[in-house]
Amino acid sequence: MTPQTAPAQSTQPVGDVNRQTIVILDFGSQYSQLIARRIRETQVYSEILSYRTSAEQLRKLQPKGIIISGGPNSVYDSGVPHCDPEIWHLGVPVLGICYGMHLMVQQLGGEVKRAERAEYGKSSLTIDDPTDLLTNVEDGSIMWMSHGDSVVRLPEGFDILAHTQNTPCAAIADHQSKIYGVQFHPEVVHSEGGIALIRNFVYHICNCEPTWTTETFVEEAVREIRGQVGDKRVLLALSGGVDSSTLAFLLHKAIGDQLVCMFIDQGFMRKNEPERLVKLFRDQFHIPVSYVDARERFLQAVEGVVDPEEKRRLIGHEFIKVFEEESTRLGPFDYLAQGTLYPDVIESANTNIDPQTGERVAVKIKSHHNVGGLPSNLRFKLVEPLRRLFKDEVREVARNVGLPDEIVNRHPFPGPGLAIRIIGEITEERLEILRDADFILRQEINRQQLYHHFWQAFAVLLPLRSVGVMGDQRTYAYPVVLRIITSEDGMTADWARVPYDFLETVSNRIVNEVRGVNRVAYDVTSKPPATIEWE
Repeated sequence: MTPQTAPAQSTQPVGDVNRQTIVILDFGSQYSQLIARRIRETQVYSEILSYRTSAEQLRKLQPKGIIISGGPNSVYDSGVPHCDPEIWHLGVPVLGICYGMHLMVQQLGGEVKRAERAEYGKSSLTIDDPTDLLTNVEDGSIMWMSHGDSVVRLPEGFDILAHTQNTPCAAIADHQSKIYGVQFHPEVVHSEGGIALIRNFVYHICNCEPTWTTETFVEEAVREIRGQVGDKRVLLALSGGVDSSTLAFLLHKAIGDQLVCMFIDQGFMRKNEPERLVKLFRDQFHIPVSYVDARERFLQAVEGVVDPEEKRRLIGHEFIKVFEEESTRLGPFDYLAQGTLYPDVIESANTNIDPQTGERVAVKIKSHHNVGGLPSNLRFKLVEPLRRLFKDEVREVARNVGLPDEIVNRHPFPGPGLAIRIIGEITEERLEILRDADFILRQEINRQQLYHHFWQAFAVLLPLRSVGVMGDQRTYAYPVVLRIITSEDGMTADWARVPYDFLETVSNRIVNEVRGVNRVAYDVTSKPPATIEWE
């Protein structure tokens, strides 16, 4: 393990003492968010805090249990992060994972050294004590290891629960104090008995009940919104994505007509999407939406521009101008609603607190899907009811409150929209061509029930023409490239192995139905080396 300092996370808890909570102290593990999500899958709330969080702060939060995460350091090196040693004496169950286990052992009087043989990847777990933490974890279960250090002497009062061929102390416990440690990572999918272990810790050791549900979240969110906002007005910039749509529903449920939704149509949306979005919210959910037709302004702003970064900058700048003008026209507003999610809260270093009210204020709006931010003189107070949720939890809330599947499972769509799927200059003609081609692709994907098989599927228009023939006529028209990819998180991606007859159908329809296109290609490049979007 290479010694390095773990990043500091937010020490502002987003939970409250009335909710059963498992706290995760983060020491820079790449899996900390995954631990939190695994806890929440048991319907128990989890919260990630900095390893710097003191025992006194934790005592005030009253967690039902504490998990000490892994990390990239070795506990015996100088300058590595440590937790408050009083945490072990709070009388709260603690589970240390990897580095967390090593820190526990060291601070309680045991010893950790560099292992003679490191252990990475899958390893068979031999269980010595099948009770308590390892109840229902089968002997010989494969667990995911990632360590070069090992416990060589246990603290007083600890017993070995399990071992592997290379690791004598793969799981340990002080049963009386309810302090446990595991050398492996139970939170990753590769660990066969990992979920059972986590459930044992949450339910049987911490005595939690499964109360973190979609229904309870909605009830809490509505109550908190009303308490924060009172009789003030709230502005929400609606994008049509699952985050802003779910946010709109919660806000309207809580404060009704005090909410004003603004949808800025910049002209780069997909075919029929602006009309569909406004109609859906007005007619089905009875949430008024102020529709702002800014298509001509945005098209003029990018006229003649071919550089993709310059496109993004100009679109972001124009969005700011339109937002300022419209918020002034519709206002005044005390609050700005944002679809901030829990990973944003964990990673954010841009929190600004109003010194008089103690509320977070918007020094800049969260990037409008990477479009742009608002200037610092727009000092709204923020309403962020989704800030306790991960993305998959937002989708679950959206599904529960009745949002249609087209929004709940909507593929990621860039803020600049089709502007970065037209390579080179953007014109009205090219926008219409791409809208029609993209519409046909999505139609066929839905018709063949393939939509949920892909991370993204879209069309790209290239700024060149090629020779073709239609009937007895020579054509000189644009090529369209189809980009269909599979991915887990968008960080890496692979091109989808779609059936040839599907590609044939899409290609034939585009060439026959979209004027100005005579050639269709399929992008078979993974990420890396390519990116998902072309610009």
